[in-house]
Amino acid sequence: METNKRGQWGSNFGFLMASIGAAIGLGNLWAFPYKMGKGGGFAFLVLYLILVALTGVALMLGEFAIGRKTGLGAGSAYRAIGKKYSFIGTIAAFCPFVIMGFYCVLGGMVLRYCWGFLLQLVGRDGFGGQGADYFGTLLYDGKTNILFYGIFLLIAMVVVMGGVQGGIERFSKAVMPALAVILVVIIIFVAIQPGSKDGYAFMFKPDLTPFSTPKSFFEVLKTASGQMFLSLSLAMGINITFGSYLDKKKDLQKNAVIVPLSDTLFALLAGMMIMPACSAYGVDYGSGPVLLFASMQKVFLEGMGGFAGNLIGFLFYFLVFIAAITSTIALLEVLTAWVVDKQLEKGKEPTRKKTAFFFIVAIFFLGFPVCLDALGSGGAACPAPYELLGLTPDSPGFAMWNDCWLDFYDMITEGVLMPVGGLLMGLVLGWGLPNLVKEECEAGGIKFRGARFFTICYKFLIPLLLVLVLYTQVTSFFNL
Repeated sequence: METNKRGQWGSNFGFLMASIGAAIGLGNLWAFPYKMGKGGGFAFLVLYLILVALTGVALMLGEFAIGRKTGLGAGSAYRAIGKKYSFIGTIAAFCPFVIMGFYCVLGGMVLRYCWGFLLQLVGRDGFGGQGADYFGTLLYDGKTNILFYGIFLLIAMVVVMGGVQGGIERFSKAVMPALAVILVVIIIFVAIQPGSKDGYAFMFKPDLTPFSTPKSFFEVLKTASGQMFLSLSLAMGINITFGSYLDKKKDLQKNAVIVPLSDTLFALLAGMMIMPACSAYGVDYGSGPVLLFASMQKVFLEGMGGFAGNLIGFLFYFLVFIAAITSTIALLEVLTAWVVDKQLEKGKEPTRKKTAFFFIVAIFFLGFPVCLDALGSGGAACPAPYELLGLTPDSPGFAMWNDCWLDFYDMITEGVLMPVGGLLMGLVLGWGLPNLVKEECEAGGIKFRGARFFTICYKFLIPLLLVLVLYTQVTSFFNL
């Protein structure tokens, strides 16, 4: 039972399930496979694992420590450790708002596909006669996109309204084990399909060709780093907020290792589910964001076919839905906790339900352009950014505004705000408050292990890496 007005975790297991659920989302099942496909498979994977080991764990530990030390969500925690750092908290709290503007639209699309395969299982046509070509139709079907986007948002809102223990923890403890079981079932099914072995070779056969030139190396570095931030939910306030609900007796370091390891394992398993399926049924590994929708639907409807194809298709999209909704709940909690903290600071009674509702309404309208621009395909109900500005591929800044509103929102968050937030946090923990993490880790009488390693991470590795990433982002956005 929650013993304070902010809320708290009922158990460390509940905290882990919520934190792992926050990390395991569309970043693993939507972004990781296609980015690995475009990044050369093994080369991308190696660099991603190095980044997680050298920076991801340290960043997560730092966020958990800041949250638990202050007992506040991201929006207020930085101000609590020093007023001059309050703007970092604003960045961390702003990220989830923008992310949900595109992330939840994708979640709605996943829900639509889940519904479509469920109809297929009961003998009805779930995709309007379009079969594996349905994604092209859905892009221009604004009403359907808005409907399922709204349903997806409502599900997240109801869970967050239930509070930390009664809503988030209870939901996460119920769905995360189910997610793991479904994942294993699909992996086993895909593994026995003829031709699947080529997908495993693409992932795990040593090939560092993408590192052959500095430009290609930095391109993979930029992609892998952005994926790490998105996949581990770094610099978007989630880990700070969840850490603020954790009591002093829990081992922060242990938790900061378990969550990235679990997330990385899930990402690898997602790749082992999708890449072999692509090789078995002739789908391009690097087919981009549509890999999750059009490409995988083709695998289930045309490749597998029949009842088995419809069943595995339903299980696959239900798996993606669970992953997406747990991450969305965490993003919404960051925003809700920000307002609750401010209300409690002023001596007011917190209005969790009204706050969650307010943010859901605001996010619903923020996502409208993503629902209506057909992902930049042209001629949609809502023009894409490059269409509004009349830009061509030769225009300065075309890359920044290219394609669609989803990419634009993603560029703001994954491309700029999250690396900036991570860089600033590294500088704070490495130079401004170098003892904060150690003191908080030892607050429960547990020895801080690997102090020298984490000091090097905060002082040097994280700032150096993220400066390189930001430099690569800027040159890419502006065609420099």
